[in-house]
Amino acid sequence: MSPVVDFISGGQVALIVLGIVLVFLVAKGVRIVPQGEQWTVERFGRYVTTLEPGLGLINPLFSRIGRKINMMENVLDIPEQDVITQDNASCTVDAIVFYQVIDPRRAAYEVRDLEQAVVNLALTNIRSVLGSTALDSALSSRDEMNNQILRVMDEATDPWGTKITRVEIKDIAPPKDLLDAMASQMKAEREKRAEILEAEGYRAAAIQRAEGDKQSQILKAEGELVAAQRQAEARERLAQAEAEATRLVAEAIGSTGTNAVNYFVAQKYVEALTAFAQSPNQKTVFMPLEAASLIGSIGGIKELLNSVSGDGPPPVSRTPARS
Repeated sequence: MSPVVDFISGGQVALIVLGIVLVFLVAKGVRIVPQGEQWTVERFGRYVTTLEPGLGLINPLFSRIGRKINMMENVLDIPEQDVITQDNASCTVDAIVFYQVIDPRRAAYEVRDLEQAVVNLALTNIRSVLGSTALDSALSSRDEMNNQILRVMDEATDPWGTKITRVEIKDIAPPKDLLDAMASQMKAEREKRAEILEAEGYRAAAIQRAEGDKQSQILKAEGELVAAQRQAEARERLAQAEAEATRLVAEAIGSTGTNAVNYFVAQKYVEALTAFAQSPNQKTVFMPLEAASLIGSIGGIKELLNSVSGDGPPPVSRTPARS
């Protein structure tokens, strides 16, 4: 019985060893790939296939896992570097690059170190783009430089199965003395703009005042012209009225009009003397030398009326008395 027992014991040992080997092979052949990653499978050192996220099986005897590729979008911090711009201004530049692996096979076998390759490519292109741009343009047109670097890097990384999704220049830092000069220049430019705006304001105000004075003078002249025209019309109408009255009186008197004119002159003369005598500022009235003419005019008017009516006595000629 002892040999049988020894045989059974040896068979059990063999089964145990076989079970252990099977468990080891299964453990080597079953792979669980996490989400966001893809693994390459190599057989005898050559690429065979790619395992997608989830449960995957490989040949545990002849195959192995090659590279574990991160398929998510990655961020690379580009280290600072000193760059000389087109106008020979030295500045310090740092940036960040966003990239994503599109083809895991090419990312694993077309480039040795993908991250280092992307970093070096970004450093080179940043230096190239800023070297062909003036400092003022670099500070004011960052988006254009980002797009230009993005296009160049994306084209360069396409054989690696990688896509550059975004490039951002974080900071462009000129030296302190250059910053002080730029600040002085900006201050002078702002003062210049302020003076220009102030001068334009004064100019506009002067133009407005001159325009207002011009319009005022035009309106004043137009008003004076209208007033003069109205006064001339009034004098013309008054003269016409007086001429018409004179004509009517002359017709009524039946003469040629000379006596009628004398009548109106005497009437105006009497009215003027009456107003002068009634003035509160005058207490003494001196008759002018032409008073005899006034009395003569009145006498002429009386004789004129008597001759028209025919009732009065005929005029008597007076001769001066002889001494």
